[in-house]
Amino acid sequence: MTTRPLDREELTSTAPEREVLEEFLEAYREVIAGKLRGLSDEDARRRLVPSPTTLIGLVKHAAAVERNWFQHCLAQQPREHIVGNSFGDDASWQIRPDETLAGVIAEYEAACARSRQIAAGFTLDDSVPHPRLGRVSLRYIYVHMIRELARHSGHADILREQIDGTRGD
Repeated sequence: MTTRPLDREELTSTAPEREVLEEFLEAYREVIAGKLRGLSDEDARRRLVPSPTTLIGLVKHAAAVERNWFQHCLAQQPREHIVGNSFGDDASWQIRPDETLAGVIAEYEAACARSRQIAAGFTLDDSVPHPRLGRVSLRYIYVHMIRELARHSGHADILREQIDGTRGD
């Protein structure tokens, strides 16, 4: 019997908490962007459910959520100083006609890179003011983002399978 090699998350099974959280977050970031790879712009824009959800819109929304939690919330940057949607609201799912698959992926990857850069300056226990929750820690933000991206990864799995039959990460 052969055993498969350990995947990235499994390799962190006894790592310190921060490493585990960051690895799971990175894995889901890759899944979200990866769901667009190999698709045409037309297929990425296809609406397959009653809501305005599309694969490209899902990645655009994920970029907005990154900017909200890391740039606006953690780094306390005013929204007007943040390039792109930083609310993660309904508008964050909308794709302009001139936006391309490559451009949206690049936008998402840039938002994730900025998130990593900001988070590097904080410990898991560092907390910042939050308008609804009082204060939130980096630990909370990491877990929230893992939850958000895991949920949307499931949506992306279903949409991609409907488009071309591709399954898995």
